[in-house]
Amino acid sequence: MAFTSKRTKQWFERINGSKNMLWLLAILSFLETIILPIPIELVLIPLMAVNRQRIWAIATATTLGCLVASIVGYGVGMVLYQSVGTWFIEFMGMEQSYQAFQGFFDQYGFAAILAIGILPIPFQVAMITAGLSGYPIVLFVLAALIARGLRYFGLAWLVHRFGHRVESMWKRHALKTSLALGSVVLLLVLLLVLGMQGLAGLIV
Repeated sequence: MAFTSKRTKQWFERINGSKNMLWLLAILSFLETIILPIPIELVLIPLMAVNRQRIWAIATATTLGCLVASIVGYGVGMVLYQSVGTWFIEFMGMEQSYQAFQGFFDQYGFAAILAIGILPIPFQVAMITAGLSGYPIVLFVLAALIARGLRYFGLAWLVHRFGHRVESMWKRHALKTSLALGSVVLLLVLLLVLGMQGLAGLIV
């Protein structure tokens, strides 16, 4: 298997050779969701490929690490936006993404969180925006769970099915796949909303 950098290879060897692989992977997922600019898939795909007997446990640990980070980010938006939140957005250079997502979130809510969890857009903007707006945390966690579950368990299924070939497939098609999935999610939710509005109109 080919690694894109020496650091990625070191992360892989450190996690794969540890008895606490699942805990380390959850921590890495937490850090990637909060602040690390490196996609976790670069380490996750090789780990899944050489640990197929634990592939679903790996996907679960990665998802849980991301969920914990999402709740932390939600809390920052809800309680510490004026201090930590604004500094974090500026530090990560996400001002434009954050401003663009606010209008998107105001209009679509749950669907917006789902889409940004799949699309190649920093998930931090969704966490902070949801917390700042007072969006129900249960719905936020549910949307994050569905989006990241699709991402990591879908990846686990692909690795289980195709093995190491998924690494090269992901590098070539990750952006296109993310955009396609995000568009499908938005379309399905919009159809559902329009259908519910039509049904409400008939009832009234």
